[in-house]
Amino acid sequence: MLCRDAIAEGLAANRPIRLRLGLGRRSLEFPGHRRASRTMLDLYENIETATAFIRGQWDKRPHAGIILGTGLGDLVEQVDVEAAIDYDQIPHFVNSTSVGHRGRLVCGTLQGVPVMVMEGRCHLYEGYSLTQITFPVRVMKMLGAELLIVSNASGGMNPHYRCGDLVVIEDHINLMGDNPLIGVNDDRLGPRFPDMCEPYDLALVDRVLEVARRENIVAHKGVFVALAGPNLETRAEYRFLRAIGADVVGMSTVPEVIVAVHAGLRVLGLSIVTDMCLPDALKPANIDRIIAIANDAQPRLTRLVLGALAGEHAKR
Repeated sequence: MLCRDAIAEGLAANRPIRLRLGLGRRSLEFPGHRRASRTMLDLYENIETATAFIRGQWDKRPHAGIILGTGLGDLVEQVDVEAAIDYDQIPHFVNSTSVGHRGRLVCGTLQGVPVMVMEGRCHLYEGYSLTQITFPVRVMKMLGAELLIVSNASGGMNPHYRCGDLVVIEDHINLMGDNPLIGVNDDRLGPRFPDMCEPYDLALVDRVLEVARRENIVAHKGVFVALAGPNLETRAEYRFLRAIGADVVGMSTVPEVIVAVHAGLRVLGLSIVTDMCLPDALKPANIDRIIAIANDAQPRLTRLVLGALAGEHAKR
């Protein structure tokens, strides 16, 4: 059995890691390790380049970065916009190919708080690496952000949920088969082994749930599980995911949260239940209906985000 110390030693020395399987003498080597290491070491310079470009368009220090998921772009209408930049103009940003993801960075003020809002995100199933997908979070941190707010559309597996309900994410499960922190660690970006005992700020979770109660919005506290996609899950997979403790399922969010924790950002995660994934009553997913439900829930999601930012403004 290969222990964590041995893995760490191999990573630090930039050596291939070999695993001995069973009783034989066969070993497995991770051939992509050195390529990933080089990418991690180049990352800091790329972040600096993107940061300098955005500062040339907007000279404020953001307090919060916000990532909007499928069909959730209308929150930007609440922003006092001071700069809007398409992703393809920003060095090292990649463009989303998914429906409902515009691909624009909006900078300005929301609820008295300087924010950077991403209209749309990229996904692993689009063919991008997790380093590319999470790159904007690194840039937000270098620009001065202290808080990351992430939102998504998800499938509900908890039978107490209904389509259109909001879920405040209290924890997550990573089943994407990848991790954005793989490779030699750059200590300028964060620690080698970031602790994940509280990836989502529980004080923020409580604050947002209080906002929901005050605004008479149906909101649950739940666990989000991320898979790579792009196919939706089978009935057997839904049973498995529910059995291991997940309430909602999606194909995003977790990579960005891992990088945010690595970078030292506080995190608030919000999810809209856009379809129910109950294995004994499963129906084919309708993407148009999913987007329509997300659009219908946007005003409620916006009120929760505004409530969270109002609390941040009061603390500043």
